[in-house]
Amino acid sequence: MEFIGVPWFVAVRQLAPPLFLLAVGGALMAWRPPRRRGLVWAALATNLVAAALPYGWIGLQILTDQAERTVFGLVMTLLQPGVVVVAWLLLLAAVLPRPEAPTTPAPAATVDALGVGPGTEAVRRAAPRKT
Repeated sequence: MEFIGVPWFVAVRQLAPPLFLLAVGGALMAWRPPRRRGLVWAALATNLVAAALPYGWIGLQILTDQAERTVFGLVMTLLQPGVVVVAWLLLLAAVLPRPEAPTTPAPAATVDALGVGPGTEAVRRAAPRKT
């Protein structure tokens, strides 16, 4: 990491917590799999990407020889927290229950004015009696 100007201990300090979270989250999902595994994996991976984003950004700036432009640093300052928020929103979506579709009663069989039609007997048996 020294070749991009970042000491190793800084990279370990910033990348170790998301890596640990990925390992523990993977172990927990193997032990007690949630209903929405895909969203949990996406959240854990997005969190790791957010932690690694500054190092990729620094490497890209060095490769493109744009390391002196401060506007790119401002973009990264806003982008990384946004990616972390996306990771937390994915995890929140995985934990919250799915909204259920409103249940509508099944349409009754069509009965003509004389009470004759397909399934008339089933409709009469299912219909509540008036008292």
